[in-house]
Amino acid sequence: MPESHEPFARVMLIGGASGSGKSRIAERSGLPVLRLDDYYREGDDPVLPRLESGEVDWDHPGSWHRDRAIDALEELARTGRTSAPVYDISRSASAGSHEVTLDGARCFVAEGVFVGEVVAEARRRGILADAIVVHRSRWVTMGLRFARDLREHRKPPAFLLKRGIILARREPAIVARLTDAGCRPMRIRAAMRMLAQRG
Repeated sequence: MPESHEPFARVMLIGGASGSGKSRIAERSGLPVLRLDDYYREGDDPVLPRLESGEVDWDHPGSWHRDRAIDALEELARTGRTSAPVYDISRSASAGSHEVTLDGARCFVAEGVFVGEVVAEARRRGILADAIVVHRSRWVTMGLRFARDLREHRKPPAFLLKRGIILARREPAIVARLTDAGCRPMRIRAAMRMLAQRG
């Protein structure tokens, strides 16, 4: 149940396809950041959704702890702090936790690929400031994502290439789904300008 009193702060949700620039926008905003992708399930979790090939479908919302993420958003908005996991994508496992604090900020950013799963609930709980989906050419996104994932050793190169092609094909649908969930489509530069005004 949502709290009846006004929250201390509200959240700006940033969604988009993997590699679309969400993290960069969040980091440059000057606002506190909660990384929602850190709420992925452990790689040995038996409820993880699978592709027909048997591989884990990391782009399915079922691969993610939605309830834990929304509770963390509310705790941060109402108390000014929360303990968040640190997820190691290369190992598909949690690598500990860290404290996220607002330090007096009245707005904070939460970004991740599954933002669309929490927009309605964040609004219902009275903690939503705004929700946007950032987008650009899907082929630019694909190239930048592949370079990032190789650099960070996230998964084997063959897996990254295969997943990158799949995500490029899916990207228009991902943006449409986030828009339907209540996110406003926005180009990266416009998003940075908007967040700078809040920071």
